[in-house]
Amino acid sequence: MAVVANRKSIMNLFSGASDLYSHRVRIVLAEKGINYEGVDVDIAHPPEDLMELNPYGKVPTLVDRDLVLYDAQVIMEYLDERFPHPPLMPVDPVSRAQSRMTLSRIQQDWDSLVNKLQNSRDKSKVAKDLCDSLTVIAPIFEQKPFFMSDELSLLDCAVAPILWRLPEYGITLPAAAKPLEDYAQRLFALESFQASLSDKEREMREA
Repeated sequence: MAVVANRKSIMNLFSGASDLYSHRVRIVLAEKGINYEGVDVDIAHPPEDLMELNPYGKVPTLVDRDLVLYDAQVIMEYLDERFPHPPLMPVDPVSRAQSRMTLSRIQQDWDSLVNKLQNSRDKSKVAKDLCDSLTVIAPIFEQKPFFMSDELSLLDCAVAPILWRLPEYGITLPAAAKPLEDYAQRLFALESFQASLSDKEREMREA
């Protein structure tokens, strides 16, 4: 968990209570023990102070003194560099580049389907596509306790909120995806993951 020095910094995070991308940032903040002030945002009606900071009026938006960041992946990498313990990205350039490529694939393959689920009329087809895509990759989670790693990384922070929301998407993983389901349960049991959850996100698994 975080070193004491991390707790001296006060940041502001504009976050959506059920927003996937905000959740990713909250996991990183919790894992590193960073002290911050959270501002819950109604995404449909963003407040004026957020609009002044972020021309898109979107979440997550992080404010650290004079710095304003409003892209989840940029925020996550910034936090990892600003608060290096525990590290969530590899140190060497080759491994960092590979990690970024995997994050890019998550965005293209899974985030795109999640976005379609939220906007599509035929949600059942999109949900099946997401389920199939997750099931195909499930075997790799037998090899390491985390996403191709022995330690938690930004990859896990990106994937965990998707897996948490599967019941909300009407998705039940098949038996073939058991390694992925076991991996998900390991993530959900982490103290930092539990600390990252909003009340609305907890309700997704309480039904």
